[in-house]
This record gives sequence, structure tokens and C-alpha cells, in this order.
Amino acid sequence: MINRTENPNFINAFLDYSTTILNKSPNSIKEYNYDLNMFFKFIKIHFNMTNETEFSQININDLTIETVKKIKIDDIHAFLGYLTSNFNSKSATRARKISTIRIFFNYLCQDASDGFKLKNNPAINLRTPKKDKRLPKYLSLDDSRKLLEAASDEDNRNYERDYAITTLFLNCGMRLSELVSINIKDIDFEEYKLNVVGKGNKERTIYLNNACMKAINEYLEVRGKINAKKDKKNSDNALFLSERKERISNRTVQYIVDKELTKAGLDSRKYSVHKLRHTAATLMYQYGEVDIRALQELLGHESISTTEIYTHVNNEQVRSAVERNPLANI
Repeated sequence: MINRTENPNFINAFLDYSTTILNKSPNSIKEYNYDLNMFFKFIKIHFNMTNETEFSQININDLTIETVKKIKIDDIHAFLGYLTSNFNSKSATRARKISTIRIFFNYLCQDASDGFKLKNNPAINLRTPKKDKRLPKYLSLDDSRKLLEAASDEDNRNYERDYAITTLFLNCGMRLSELVSINIKDIDFEEYKLNVVGKGNKERTIYLNNACMKAINEYLEVRGKINAKKDKKNSDNALFLSERKERISNRTVQYIVDKELTKAGLDSRKYSVHKLRHTAATLMYQYGEVDIRALQELLGHESISTTEIYTHVNNEQVRSAVERNPLANI
């Protein structure tokens, strides 16, 4: 929850603009607020406007647009350097903050009211740092089967629900936020598909295979006996419910997956809910011969370059290729 009283007026105006005009999701708004708070706390240090030594305790709600007008690109570069030296921020983290800063200054120069408008945009030539390319961590096919077996343990009183959750993650590659937001009405039981709202409030269709439909239907037999709460979370329409009879939370799903990973003999510190998304994508690419464009649409990636991380080959394929070299046995 954003505490708007801690923000200067120009940040709150930007957040309102991002919500109503840019149609950004609540998660994006939280990220914008966090990034800008961090940036302007640094600006107060950088411009010698505070004696506070504890970064988290710096107050920014007294900042005015006049301070913002003094910011140059060199000050933004200094902020990025500060993130690296003081917080050991990775390139992906810095790239996200640059994106926020760009959008913020574009707003001030183009769409802000006269009281907040800037003539010059200090972020106009701001470059994005080159991201580190890392292969995604994912479960092997055998480990995925072990995880599903662990999730189907009938000693767990919620095994129908937990098995359905794990099945959807491993077969569809959906995000955690997408899974917890599923409503029963989102599912087309005749066409074997459901609609989810992903990043940037973009809706897309996810197609369900037989394993997913079977798991969902078996869980719904249990779900139908639960009188879900009628609350702000729209829990009475939610597919997945917690033991409190309300829409399941991100944290609860993460706990469920951690518990199943441990039960399956897998390292819960190495794998996570998001790694199950990587697993689904990798298995579909390696075993299903899925076209990269189709995989992009399924995962809801805006850029094909994001999807291309799944085109990697595993070590066994590399070893096999080397062994098949015609010079191997000379």
C-alpha cells in the first residue's frame, strides 16, 4: 500500500496519471512509487539537502518542483552509480529504475499541469545499461514429475487445490499474480482455455491441456463445497481459496510451492514459483517443438528477446553434439 502523504505532490500527480491515462497495473504503480522515492532520497543527499545518514529515514515530501528542475543527466548517472556502490544493484534493477525515471520526466515535460511542467528533459539521452544474460534456472522433466507427485500427496488436506496450482504453473507458464487473480468465470470449460491479465494490464488467452482441466475440475468439486467470503478481493468468484475462505495470496502460493519442492527432495532455495514458469517454457520449447513466436504469446512477453532465453540447449545436448563431431574418435 502506497502512503501518498510521504510523497511530494508532483510524484502523486504522476502516479495518478500512470493509473488513469497510462492504465498501469497496481504493481507497476507500486514500482514507480518505490523507484521515485529512492531516486529523490538520493537527490536530497546529492544536493546536500539533508543531514540524515540513514537512507530509509530521509523525508522527501517537502521537495518542490523547483528542485526537480535542477536535475541534470549527470545527477541521474550519479544515482545509478550510487545504486551500484551502495546497494550492489544489478543491471536489470538499474534498467527498471531508468525506465521509471524516463517515464516520469516524459510526463513532466509533456503531460503535467502547468504547475509541474518542465521545459527540459534531463532523461532524454539516458541510456539503458546492458543487461547480464543469464540462462534461466528450471526443473528437469524428471524433477517436474517429482514435484507433481509431491503435490498430489493425499495426506495434505488441500492436495486437490495445491496439485491444480502446481499443474497450471508447470503446464501453462503463468505468472504468480496471474494465477492468484483467476476467477472461475475466466475459464472456458468447453474450449479448454482461460483469460488472464498480465503485466501492463494486458489480457491474454491461456490454453489448457487435459492435465490442467482434469486438475481444475477435481479441485472444483472441493471448491464448490466452500462458502467463500464476499470481500474486496472478490473471493466468492476466485478459483483458488485459502483456508480462510478468501482469495489465495501470493505468499500462500509461494509457501505451498516451497513445501512441495522440499517434499520432492528439491532445493527450495534454488527454485521458486517463478522458476516453475521458466520450467514450463523450457519444457515446451525442448519437448513440444513450440515456435518461439507462439511461446512469446503464451508467456505474454512484450519483446521476443525476453523469450529467446528459452532457446538455450542443456548441457547434455551440448555434450551429445561434441560427441557426434566426426573428428571425435580420430
